[in-house]
Amino acid sequence: MFVALLIGLVAALIGWDYLYKRRHNEIFKSNGLKSVSSLPIVGSAHHLINVSAAETLTFNGDILKKYGKTCNAWILNQATVLTADPELLEPLLSSQKVLTKNNLYSLLGSWLGDGLLLSTGPKWHSRRKIITPTFHFKILEGFVEIFDQQSTIMMDMLKEKANGRGVVNIYPYICAMTLDVITETAMGVKVNAQLQPNLPYVKAVRTVSAITAERFMSSLQRFDFWLRLTAPSCFKQLQTSIELMHDFTGSVIEQRRAQLEQTRRSPQTQPTDEQNDVGAKNRTAFLDMLLLAEISGRPLTNADIREEVDTFMFEGHDTTTSGISFTCYLLSRHPAVQQKVFEELRAVIGDDKRQAVSLRDLQELKYLECVIKESMRLYPPVPIIGRYIEEDVYLGEKLTWNLQSESLLSTLFSDGKLFPAKTNLMMFLYHALRDPDYFEEPEKFIPERFSVDAKQKISPFAYVPFSAGPRNCVGQKFAMLEMKSTICKLLQYYELLPLGEEERHIMNLVMVSTTGINMGLRPRLYA
Repeated sequence: MFVALLIGLVAALIGWDYLYKRRHNEIFKSNGLKSVSSLPIVGSAHHLINVSAAETLTFNGDILKKYGKTCNAWILNQATVLTADPELLEPLLSSQKVLTKNNLYSLLGSWLGDGLLLSTGPKWHSRRKIITPTFHFKILEGFVEIFDQQSTIMMDMLKEKANGRGVVNIYPYICAMTLDVITETAMGVKVNAQLQPNLPYVKAVRTVSAITAERFMSSLQRFDFWLRLTAPSCFKQLQTSIELMHDFTGSVIEQRRAQLEQTRRSPQTQPTDEQNDVGAKNRTAFLDMLLLAEISGRPLTNADIREEVDTFMFEGHDTTTSGISFTCYLLSRHPAVQQKVFEELRAVIGDDKRQAVSLRDLQELKYLECVIKESMRLYPPVPIIGRYIEEDVYLGEKLTWNLQSESLLSTLFSDGKLFPAKTNLMMFLYHALRDPDYFEEPEKFIPERFSVDAKQKISPFAYVPFSAGPRNCVGQKFAMLEMKSTICKLLQYYELLPLGEEERHIMNLVMVSTTGINMGLRPRLYA
């Protein structure tokens, strides 16, 4: 009797599973998509059982080779479209209807709340509208000084390692430097992560980043109840660290709001260029812009502002660390390219390495920009991005783009394909950026492919390391300037040598190397 009931239950589940998935499968088939081999109920999830974090990018590449640049899969009862095809990335990223992030991003919710990265709908639109001006040219110009100061501190920290023989894992040095930059630019305070690595806030940021990265790669640990059950000490450490960060951010917001109110009441107490009580020079931070912002005539609450500041902290820390680190790694392995960058630095800035680098200087470093772009093509800081389709949507097969004027000439074609509601989208930027149909010799490091004189013009949606469309990275100009400034300073002081173990890149929260970012450093000689 029990066996019969069990068989009946299993049969009923299989029948429900078939009916639930039928519409999606019919639509995917009509779109010409191949389906990753699947089992009833579990879908394609069984393929992931033995895939480690280190194997994820290779596994994804194998799936794309077998089933095409765009295919579909079922992860339990969740329909998923996987793509690395710029022809689909174009309408997807351009769409005003596909703006919601997929469910993996919820892992960041306890830290970032409903800030710009995770919010959607009217809240996202209103926040994006007030945050975009915080990256105005004039604001960024004030931040260049911070980039220069913090990277100079890093040069001093590396001095004792620069003997030309020893191997240096440069990643933790860059990580501490970018944390100092983002706290000072986002909140207007100095945490001195490079000089005080054990400061509670600094340790909390690193703890949450590390634990969240591990959860991102574990199907079971993504669920809070499972993490609490199987790793209670880890769960407690995560919650304690997030609470500490929120308390720190909240206290800074309250202090800055009080200072702003005092300034309004007493105009004669306008800030000067002197150091404030927490050691930071009085300049406009992102936080100040948010404190002055209003939505529908109402100022943002402290909770609203904390969400956005915490989002800045996350998005402006690990991602730039990854971008700078892999660019330095490639320069250490390509001495001819490194020499060409150094010669450009001397031509634009001169030989005084202690001289502060200006925004104009950074803008003139055209070849260095090509190098960074090529590095981010090979090692995009965010290898995969996700969206969620909330309602049926038609997406055109391609848009028409004028490469000369870089302007959209048409909207979606009328023969766009239907993508059904309740579908997750996984966009494999790592593989799209190595697509031989768009990049000649895609595995090779060739910065010249991004020069204005390059023979092959790159389609805008084939190169999207900062994403694209309405949900592109709002801080990409900030990130590019910080990367330029740091690499510029490093090459002024040191020659990067091809020493140490080679990188083994994997997808974590961002692109990292399991072996570190290793190289030798030798004091730079000026002939």
